[in-house]
Amino acid sequence: MAQLPRREFLKAGTAALAGMTLSALGLGSITGAAEGSSPEKQVFVYTCPVCGEQFPDFEQLRLHFSGMHRELEIPKTVCLTINSVEYDVFVEDHWTLREALIRAVGLTGNAKQMCDRGGCGSCTVLIDGKPALSCTTLAVECEGKQIETSEGIAADPTYRPLLEAYVRNDTAQCGYCTPAQFTVAKYILNKYDLNPTEDQIRLELSGNICRCGTYARHVKAIMEAAEEMRGGK
Repeated sequence: MAQLPRREFLKAGTAALAGMTLSALGLGSITGAAEGSSPEKQVFVYTCPVCGEQFPDFEQLRLHFSGMHRELEIPKTVCLTINSVEYDVFVEDHWTLREALIRAVGLTGNAKQMCDRGGCGSCTVLIDGKPALSCTTLAVECEGKQIETSEGIAADPTYRPLLEAYVRNDTAQCGYCTPAQFTVAKYILNKYDLNPTEDQIRLELSGNICRCGTYARHVKAIMEAAEEMRGGK
């Protein structure tokens, strides 16, 4: 079977993505855009990456692709569990998780591209509860794993104190690295049972580069959040 040229595939995906409305959590994709703003009533539509026709479920999209675009090879399908929601998505074998989060799911929080070499930490997500660089992790390797991003953590009432502490301490200047630092902050709180020391926080955040130099603010925010979540306020 003929393969859909990469340039045309990405062009179709980009056009479809541009026409979709993102929900409050930043969801929206060529294969699973959320309609409406209510998190409790998210209805996902699946869009053909070639012609843009939309379908209510992924199986109908597959049938459409194989029927109307028989000359093309159906892109690889993976099921990614992101922030406790399962997404059936079309990806190319070489796509990193960072690319899949942006192109196939529409989540841009932790999917930042700074160095794109695994050296800055700005694309850090949690995979099975541990920090991982999404720019060096293949999307096809993530099936069956739990992926967490800043969008999901911020929407979790459990971590509201962390979110508020980050705002209160003005941890973001340009904000580019903040989502990944925030994501690692959740890992720190869990790893140290809500009682991390300043040295432990600095060590865990050492892989996240901030060109604005907000490191001390992150430490203070995490310490304050830990105290509040322990019941100290």
